[in-house]
Amino acid sequence: MFFQKEIETLTRKQIEAVQLERLKRIVAYAYDNVPFYTRRMDEAGVKPKDIATLKDVTKLPFTAKEDFRTNYPYGLFARPMRDIVRIHASSGTTGKPVVVGYTKNDLDVWSDIVARFIVATGGCADDVVQNAFGYGLFTGALGLHMGWEKVGATVVPISSGNTERQVMLMRDLGVTALVATPSYGLYIGETLAKMGLSPADLKLRLGFFGAEASTKETHEQLSKMLGVVTNDNYGLTEVMGPGVAGECSFKCGMHIAEDHFLAEIVDRDTFEPLDEGETGELVITTLTKEGVPVLRYRTKDLTSITKEPCRCGRTMARMSKVVGRTDDMLIIRGVNVFPSQIESVLMEMEEVANSYEIVVDRVGYMDTIEVLVEITDVSLLLDYGKLEALREKIRARFRQVLQIDVKVKLVEPMSLKRFEGKARRVVDKRKQ
Repeated sequence: MFFQKEIETLTRKQIEAVQLERLKRIVAYAYDNVPFYTRRMDEAGVKPKDIATLKDVTKLPFTAKEDFRTNYPYGLFARPMRDIVRIHASSGTTGKPVVVGYTKNDLDVWSDIVARFIVATGGCADDVVQNAFGYGLFTGALGLHMGWEKVGATVVPISSGNTERQVMLMRDLGVTALVATPSYGLYIGETLAKMGLSPADLKLRLGFFGAEASTKETHEQLSKMLGVVTNDNYGLTEVMGPGVAGECSFKCGMHIAEDHFLAEIVDRDTFEPLDEGETGELVITTLTKEGVPVLRYRTKDLTSITKEPCRCGRTMARMSKVVGRTDDMLIIRGVNVFPSQIESVLMEMEEVANSYEIVVDRVGYMDTIEVLVEITDVSLLLDYGKLEALREKIRARFRQVLQIDVKVKLVEPMSLKRFEGKARRVVDKRKQ
């Protein structure tokens, strides 16, 4: 199934022609309407007329999250406030929030590209959708809300929290699709079991999980606990929100909305362009965003891109699951460790639950890492031999995957914090 088949099945030549036309237009638009880009491009010695091919995008300077914060709140806006119909912002947990604005056309485009990956996964007008993203300035809730409405589905805007009530309404309203963060989806699954229910008691069939990094193993666990076909999708506040890319039913990468975004992969150290299939940092240029056009935004997300047409018939490039963020990467005794690697190991093991916490510290001059892991069977706490065998099994697997020793602490079921929004798994005491 397609939402916009004619667009989603363009040839590579047609896609690149659309991108080049829109790239030329957006660069001129940003230069003429955003003083920040006027100044940056002048400093780099590049003018809009210098963009003659798609490869010329590399002549443009990068944009970073800090640029949004130093131009807070409206310094990167290209349109007067009378043309801005919606404001969204990031959480701002590390400083001033990232503030973005949308014109009416921006919202129309946004709902269209979200609708694309919803339909690609099997969503349709007959679905009843429980949206358990937290509503507010966060782009996820309203982004998915608009996309599902564009498809014609019935949306239940429940937001996050009060999890037993969430399960009750899922059952009573005949909910067929769930929107949530992966961590909250797991918590809903735990609550479902705690209430003596199983997926067979619900009509759920689809799960759309985003807003935080998650592994293939986590999606398999979500599928098992909730009885759903899961969808992985990608987006970020700075360039739009969810909808930049999303999976189809074949689950072989996330289709990028290439008619609205030009994606590059660059070396995370040298920032030089990498070849198709190589893993590096994703850089995005918005091609149609009116409220806040963004040129070469450094996402800090590590992924790869393939332009091979997909078995589903879609021809737009696919990005692989994000393997980590350059700013989430932990360097432990000279070894790069991504939280996603730790999650993958834990999700392989039936003896441990879905919640974990990574504690990084410094003892003397040595960095240490400890992972707190919930067990599923509380009786293990009374059997030291079995408990120690499980702990060593996890440690051995960590050594194999991470190439360093990791301290493992097994804790009681339901003893670690649950998250209704984005999960915060890492406690870095070195920064305290």
